[in-house]
Amino acid sequence: MAFLSDTLARVKPSPTIAVTNKARELAAAGKDVIGLGAGEPDFDTPQNIKDAAKRAIDAGKTKYTAVDGIPELKAAICAKFERENGLKYTPAQVSVGTGGKQILYNALMATLNPGDEVIIPAPYWVSYPDMVLLAGGTPVPVVAGIETQFKLTPAQLEAAITPKTKWFIFNSPSNPTGAGYTRAELKALCDVLMRHPHVWIMSDDMYEHLVFDDFEFTTPAQIEPGLYDRTLTCNGVSKSYAMTGWRIGYAAGPVALIKAMGTIQSQSTSNPCSIAQYAAVEALNGPQDFLKTNRVTFQRRRDLVVEMLNRAPGLNCPVPEGAFYVYPDISGCIGKVSAGGTKITDDEVFATALLEEVGVAVVFGSAFGVSPNFRVSYATSDEVLREACGRIIRFCEGLK
Repeated sequence: MAFLSDTLARVKPSPTIAVTNKARELAAAGKDVIGLGAGEPDFDTPQNIKDAAKRAIDAGKTKYTAVDGIPELKAAICAKFERENGLKYTPAQVSVGTGGKQILYNALMATLNPGDEVIIPAPYWVSYPDMVLLAGGTPVPVVAGIETQFKLTPAQLEAAITPKTKWFIFNSPSNPTGAGYTRAELKALCDVLMRHPHVWIMSDDMYEHLVFDDFEFTTPAQIEPGLYDRTLTCNGVSKSYAMTGWRIGYAAGPVALIKAMGTIQSQSTSNPCSIAQYAAVEALNGPQDFLKTNRVTFQRRRDLVVEMLNRAPGLNCPVPEGAFYVYPDISGCIGKVSAGGTKITDDEVFATALLEEVGVAVVFGSAFGVSPNFRVSYATSDEVLREACGRIIRFCEGLK
């Protein structure tokens, strides 16, 4: 349509949301569909957090707040960073947004000029490149494939940096692969960044508490204090605290950047929901024991899914360190024909045939910048996962 902005042509709708909506539509039409596309925990928000929200309502905490967060929440965020990450921030260094996505978007909008480059390791969360494009920058994907366990090497990072590089977006554990960088691997990347003082670091730590086995979570400003003044450490309550719908994300970084992000937010959404902010205070300050319980459940599900998918002919499913995703490689399926007569030419065709023929919705790998793969979210019950993985195995066994 002629009246639409040219900016719109630079971006596309979220493929993960599209897959989830398609699965819902088919289920509503009576189809037997299992959706493994959505990236949200199936756990309910803990009761103490819900109770805090109810108390806030009863106390009349229903008015506008400061644009980028109430003082109580900023204080809780500062305490969290010091307690869990060894990072000291003041409230003036903290911004609260309507979900983690808004925090990242605000930072990019506040800093990018035409021609500025943003290095994004691939596979990447689908929104990173499009947010960069919306902000007028140039995304620079750097492929970290299955041969490096989906982790960027220092040599790759070094080669990608140019005089135009403004940001490096870092996400560990990763959406979509679940790959987590060890302390040594992250230190090696930080050593590269220390040699390039014009590059800023955006660390998306949303899956911080969802790590397995003996993996130790670390974040760049914690590993290399020399990067503190040019790092935006981003997080939120969505995944770890099962609060996806509450829409609270936050970040800490240099005061000038935080102020600029607040300016962007003041002319878009203004403050996040007041009730959700008071709930987030309780999430960060209240009991944390359920995090370990949820981790045990997610690790069991991870092990179940990895074991079953590696039984499927043509699939290679690495074991991720965290988050609640796996990212199987389907190279062994390419060129074959499904039982329903579909020739598997790429991962999008694979995912479509999987949905139409056996009723399992996954997200195709090209949406995340690396093919041929697909993403499974195992944030659902063991029973559902067994059934879904069984269907995937049968689908792959039917390929000829």
